[in-house]
Amino acid sequence: MFDERSPIYQQIADQIKADIISGALKEEEQVMSTNQYAAFYRINPATAAKGFQLLTEEGILYKKRGIGMFVSADARQALVQVRKNRFFEEVVDRMVEEARQIGVPITDILKHIEARKEGEGQ
Repeated sequence: MFDERSPIYQQIADQIKADIISGALKEEEQVMSTNQYAAFYRINPATAAKGFQLLTEEGILYKKRGIGMFVSADARQALVQVRKNRFFEEVVDRMVEEARQIGVPITDILKHIEARKEGEGQ
């Protein structure tokens, strides 16, 4: 499951975020404990705890004392909004800048998108 592209704790946080966005983890649902996570993936419990701590600091997870960690009520909406913002910044804004540089009118881009959209139904 884990690779060398980023620290394991970051990959843990990213996987939990992906599970929330996909609906595999629902809002207000309890997540595995750090010890369960560490045992399941055969990693150090401190590494799992660091990943969970990142999510807690971001407001994605919260702790119920004596019970465990849970997905926050608005976690999915917040994560989707972050993804949308990143999409526009990293994909759309770069595409528009590239189009300007090579002289492609925005109207041509919009026509192309509409044609792709209409092709989905076929």
